[in-house]
Amino acid sequence: MEYINILLKGIFIENMIFAYFLGMCSYLAVSKTVKTANGLGLAVIFVLLITIPLNYLLENYVLKEGALTWISEDYASMDLSFLSFIMFIAVIASIVQLVEMIVERFAPALYGALGIFLPLIAVNCSILGGALFMQQRQYDGIGEATTFAVGSGIGWWLAIVAIAAIREKIRYSHVPAPLRGLGITFIITGLMGIAFMSFMGIDF
Repeated sequence: MEYINILLKGIFIENMIFAYFLGMCSYLAVSKTVKTANGLGLAVIFVLLITIPLNYLLENYVLKEGALTWISEDYASMDLSFLSFIMFIAVIASIVQLVEMIVERFAPALYGALGIFLPLIAVNCSILGGALFMQQRQYDGIGEATTFAVGSGIGWWLAIVAIAAIREKIRYSHVPAPLRGLGITFIITGLMGIAFMSFMGIDF
């Protein structure tokens, strides 16, 4: 039951885009078509699914105070948590590089469509935010951390695909000239954020 709770919270209540507005640059830039939005969303899910469990293991078995006791009791007082940011970013950058190579090899058209925004997943706020939320919430076990990663990734994917579908439709609408492009996208994002706030009243 706890896993379902964490999953649904990650998708709806604590949505990276609509609750915390993390990863907005990629969200706005790559949401012009559903195809590219779907590709980037799946890449984000994959990166979160790999990096958050890895960073969980890194946090609990290397970085936090007493984490190195599995080596020796002499290290019980050692605290390497000041290295968290650097280590988390290093893990994220490595996995993003792997994703970039896989996409370029097996989906060259998608690789070309995503352009610079694929390697920029490494500095996507939602990726680092997921690792920091995991650290802050101190999940009980790698299973909960992985469930949080899946929920957060699906939530981000849902947000970018939804806005891409809307943006494809509003091309055929009579949007006032000053609001075309990012203007109307910001307005729609705000309205979607308000809509997602309704999930906060649900007790999972």
